[in-house]
Amino acid sequence: MAATANKTPVTTNIEWLNRAYSAKGKNDLRSLYDEWAASYDTDLVQPNQDYVAPTLAAATLANHLSPEQPIDKIQVLDAGCGTGLVGAALSKLGAKHISGIDLSPGMLKVAGALHVYTNLDTTDLSKPLVEGTDTFDAVTCIGTLTHAHVGPEVLSEFVRVTKKDGWIVATVLDDIWEDIGYRAEIDKLVANAKVKLVSADSGDYRRGAGVSARMVVLKVIG
Repeated sequence: MAATANKTPVTTNIEWLNRAYSAKGKNDLRSLYDEWAASYDTDLVQPNQDYVAPTLAAATLANHLSPEQPIDKIQVLDAGCGTGLVGAALSKLGAKHISGIDLSPGMLKVAGALHVYTNLDTTDLSKPLVEGTDTFDAVTCIGTLTHAHVGPEVLSEFVRVTKKDGWIVATVLDDIWEDIGYRAEIDKLVANAKVKLVSADSGDYRRGAGVSARMVVLKVIG
């Protein structure tokens, strides 16, 4: 999610977004999302936001799975799962084994009420993940690789916890794709034969607000 200049009148959820993108460290972010959790989903489905990225990401992952990777059998890590929008979208497509991690206990409480996650844990994505190497068939990270949140260094951790021939699907806002180093980090992972970059097309993110993002699809190869 990114706060961008547009002609939409300022509403409560825009104020939340502005606070999120100017957060001063992890404690500030955690407190913000704990406060926002109760209204987060409602705020972002408003027509002036139309946060479509979670649904698009779930469909993207499902479309890339091979016949040997049935969606109801794979283990998915939803990193930065928030209130569970991605998990809910994956569940509708048949996913049954989804683990969620997020910085905010308040957001995780909302996600838990959906009953689509097999496990939920509080996690700071700026630190090494506790999950084991080669644990998951897929990792999703939607809405978290953004301003004042998590930097590109987390991508190598996603690769580590993903099995060979597994998938990473993540959104990166267009306006920070190069400036903050996400593209460079992916180029490095490709050069080191860790992943294949399948696509990184720009498309709808918060469609109502005119905000776009790269939908990054990586296949783990080493």
